[in-house]
Amino acid sequence: MAPKHQNINPCEDFSEFVCGGWEQKYDLRADQDSVSSGSVMYENSQRALRHLLESPYSDPEKKAASSVSADKHIFDKIQSAYNACMDEKTIRKIGAEPLLDILRKLENSYPPPRRFGGIVSSPNTIAHEQKGLMEYGNDGLTRAVSYLSKIGVPALVAFSIDADEKDPDSVVLKMDALDRPGLPSKEYYLDQGLLKDYAETIGTVLEALLREARPTAELSSETTMLFECSKELVKAVVDLEKNLALASPDEADAEDVTKYYNPRSLDEVRALLPQVSLPYLLSILAPPGFVPGKIIVGSPSYLEALSQQLENATYETLRAYLVWKTVQAYVGEAEDEALVPLKRFNNKLQGKDPNVLEERWRTCVKAVDRGLGKLVISLDNTAHCYHVAKYPDSGWILSKFFVEEAFSPTSKAFGDQVIHDIKNQFVKKLLTAEWMSKDVRDVAIDKVHRIIQKIGYPTRSPNLLDATAIEKYYDQVSISNSSYFGNALAVAEFDSRREWSKLGKPTNRDEWLMTAVTVNVGRHDLLWARPKLTSSKAGRHYDENGNYTDWWDSPTIQAFESKTQCFIEQYSKFTILDPDGKRLHVNGKLTLGENIADAGGLSAAFHAWKEIEEKQPSQLLPGLQHFTKEQMFFITYPSLFCGKTRQERAVNLIYKDPHSPSWARIQVSG
Repeated sequence: MAPKHQNINPCEDFSEFVCGGWEQKYDLRADQDSVSSGSVMYENSQRALRHLLESPYSDPEKKAASSVSADKHIFDKIQSAYNACMDEKTIRKIGAEPLLDILRKLENSYPPPRRFGGIVSSPNTIAHEQKGLMEYGNDGLTRAVSYLSKIGVPALVAFSIDADEKDPDSVVLKMDALDRPGLPSKEYYLDQGLLKDYAETIGTVLEALLREARPTAELSSETTMLFECSKELVKAVVDLEKNLALASPDEADAEDVTKYYNPRSLDEVRALLPQVSLPYLLSILAPPGFVPGKIIVGSPSYLEALSQQLENATYETLRAYLVWKTVQAYVGEAEDEALVPLKRFNNKLQGKDPNVLEERWRTCVKAVDRGLGKLVISLDNTAHCYHVAKYPDSGWILSKFFVEEAFSPTSKAFGDQVIHDIKNQFVKKLLTAEWMSKDVRDVAIDKVHRIIQKIGYPTRSPNLLDATAIEKYYDQVSISNSSYFGNALAVAEFDSRREWSKLGKPTNRDEWLMTAVTVNVGRHDLLWARPKLTSSKAGRHYDENGNYTDWWDSPTIQAFESKTQCFIEQYSKFTILDPDGKRLHVNGKLTLGENIADAGGLSAAFHAWKEIEEKQPSQLLPGLQHFTKEQMFFITYPSLFCGKTRQERAVNLIYKDPHSPSWARIQVSG
């Protein structure tokens, strides 16, 4: 609270009333673009993990010899990963060579097309055939996309394997527009000054890599095209990125199942995107013999636009684009002067000093926590540079040791009870929801009872407390204590194999999508997916079994839309200023689901607390006796959102984040 909260009218500035003291205590580090109550908790966990990783192995008590052996083996694996990351001298000595090795493999997978009379063409290169361009073997572009998918670099399409919304016990292949073609969101491509800086960065980085590659690599004369960085070629790459970004769906539509659930047959997808042979790609990445019954296309119009871009782009442009995507993906795993301009650009993009560096131990703890893996390109909540987000498939080893140190069975039981109490409040609220018809209300109540609680850590798939199970889970991942880049690549390939291997199998409902040390309110950890609860906008589209279906009747839908319109209007009135002084409005449509979830969750938590308070009254806090207990509840809750954000980061969140700005969430909660 503000030290002089008595002098502040909470009805006028509730954010200052609640967070004034917090803001005086905490400030942004030079390497941060935001800090919050959640990041302070995260910081505490990171320090604990650092201590664990820098300490010698400690034998667990009262465990079988086989379990102790497995326990030490997996501990050695994460400590080797941490040590390799901390060995900056070796990383600098190796430089960009591992990255250049990847680019050479990319070159081999995508050789220049050639004209050959009578040569059989690629399996699915209609556009090339029409132009008379033939090449030996399979389609080079498809091979390149397949290779990059193997190492976690989404280049043209974002592939994912997830539960089918209309058949949640089965998994399905999904194809979406890239979440981030190059810059954080499509709006950035409308800033001509930024595009100029971006193009200069691309040219500078690729030219520097070319200079490093030429003296050491066994390059053919054609290989130089892989790196050629004429201004015309760089402009073509940026234009391609821009066109793909502008063709991608708006964020609100990308979050809306009624917009992104577009089932298509394999032949229909091939017709949408003939330049990439999906059958060939599946033959490389999917389990042997797998043939998709359907594919969920997040945006058919994006695939059509992508096809048109591929039709019009030159080979040189496409290969330079793929090279650049790879460089962006792996820039954080290499230390080389050639990559410095990109790291500086990323820092500037987030409002930080271009030359700022994160303390190495922080980088390495996060790398181990997230498994060193690469599955999707993302913005990290702390570093916010363009890098590859880590998938929790490979982060369970560190979670195991963290749980043993910091999360007791009593804590897990307490968390389960809290969620149980909140679920009871959801049921009570539904019983009084007059705007819902009785049939809809009955299904909604059944839906609450079917919520799967995932608290603390998994006990299956894998069992976090079983060292032998964790050892087996990672037995195909080799980790070196001397190759940070190699470790990142190994786990990227591991994550990709695990993800694609899900095709043709039933949905694993025991799988967790966050590691045990993640500080977050899980979007997928209560009913498979939190947005599918009745208290959010997406809940109306999923029945008690998680099926995407229209289970609400018309009167209920009309009443819901009438009530939620006030949320859209209220939050859309909140604004921020961008660095140029332009006023940007919160997207009330994009943030609607989370805003409803905030309101519903807060109400349920309050009534759950009231029931506990009636049974076991708590004491008033010393020095705050002038507040009622109810007032303290509503002062404590929004303190979770106290924070500071650099202006550039705030702009990015306005464009991309389904959550409203923290200060807006605080204001509304009061």
